[in-house]
Amino acid sequence: MENNVYKIRMGAADCAVDLGDGSERGEYVDQDYILNRLGRPHRAISLMYCYYPLDKEWPERISVACKDKKVGFAWDYPYDDYFTYKGGINGDLSDEPFRYMREIRAHGQDVILTLTIDPNVPDEHLVAIAKDLSTFGRMMIRINHEATGNWFSFTKRATYQEIADFYVKFHNILKEYAPNVSTILCAGGVEDPGKNEIEMEKEFADAVRATDIWSVDKYMALHWGWPYDIAEKGGNSHSRSAVSDVYEMAKRSRNRFVELCGGKEKPMVLSELNSDGDVTGAYEQAEMVKLFCDRLREDPDKWLSAFTLYQFRDRGRLGLEIEDPNNVNVGIEQPLMRTYKEIINDSFFMPKMKIDGNAELPVKLRWGGSEDAEGLAIPLNFEKNPVFCEVTFEEELNLMLEINGRWFYKSPKVKTIDLMSAFFDKPLTEGKGLTLKIFAPPASGENDPADGDDWRINSYTTITKLPDIRIRYEATEPSKDR
Repeated sequence: MENNVYKIRMGAADCAVDLGDGSERGEYVDQDYILNRLGRPHRAISLMYCYYPLDKEWPERISVACKDKKVGFAWDYPYDDYFTYKGGINGDLSDEPFRYMREIRAHGQDVILTLTIDPNVPDEHLVAIAKDLSTFGRMMIRINHEATGNWFSFTKRATYQEIADFYVKFHNILKEYAPNVSTILCAGGVEDPGKNEIEMEKEFADAVRATDIWSVDKYMALHWGWPYDIAEKGGNSHSRSAVSDVYEMAKRSRNRFVELCGGKEKPMVLSELNSDGDVTGAYEQAEMVKLFCDRLREDPDKWLSAFTLYQFRDRGRLGLEIEDPNNVNVGIEQPLMRTYKEIINDSFFMPKMKIDGNAELPVKLRWGGSEDAEGLAIPLNFEKNPVFCEVTFEEELNLMLEINGRWFYKSPKVKTIDLMSAFFDKPLTEGKGLTLKIFAPPASGENDPADGDDWRINSYTTITKLPDIRIRYEATEPSKDR
């Protein structure tokens, strides 16, 4: 391999960005569509599922099983109206959420699985779930989120102490059977400006100490009555807060978690963040998210590891797109989309890249996850803005490619990727050197035990031949109209 081809290491952003994809409010959108709309992958994609296998309606989605039930609130069903987790005891790993988890990881992103679970299930169910997740690399699981609330079904089936104890028990089971999985505790944080304690601190203190990651959900505006009423002035099913207040309470929550752990630091995330357009309108929704992220970037205390924008496509007004009511497969872009693209392309929110020496063929690339991966960097000199720019691989490789700030996915059976869209919004105004970056997440979306002792957290791909790169600066045939 030529000396001007290098190894490159991808590491964590100052603050990573994750994205919610599907929930009770919207359907899952495939990763190719999202990547092409946003131009870059996320650290992780958040999926939302439930597991209530002891209920007679299981495994049907509860809003379908109870479609004739009179409901006046989103959580008035016997169990939570999320997609149902098809794994567990006698589960089907070819069904949801596993096929989506495989797609997410093949596209160079980690998985965050939000799972609400009946806290009365026997331990063998938890062991089965842990085994389900053991091949999906450095994924995260958020167990019974918003645990100090009173709307999810699990809060009606156990005391809050029992819910907290269940969390610790499941955390310990995961450490035994799926040590690749990190746990996220999403409970109430510091919610009262006059107090320095988290909600139900006595009950959840042990869970705060046990978990791998701390989290709170924060909506700067929210219409929780959706879709059963309309947020109008004087109504009591919505709220709006000042961005500064939401920011400070989230930061104070993190500081209290540290205190409860005797000063020990752990990653802090916001597992759901947005402002509801039902309350603010579309323009001020975008403004509020931008204000929050500006404040985060300018804060000298780097206290937040990541936030998850809830969500990509929504049937209400909590998405980058609104689902077209005429066609669930069509999204209507909101002003937040443009603002969010600006945010995620700010260097503060982007993964760090570092050249790691010369590369020699054949080269083995390591994929540990979206915050720890080793790839190739191929420097390219552009005379001016290209008319054609494409890359062709002979080998059947699963790759994520980046050039001029835009990312592309190449599946194993695809040979040629057209890179020209990297220049449509950012055309070159003069000659410039750019670097083609290549990473190789696992093609199957799962890690392979054959990769060695570290297979649970690392996946490996060998490249034996560089791609052919075609760059042209004029049309194939000259214009006959000039």
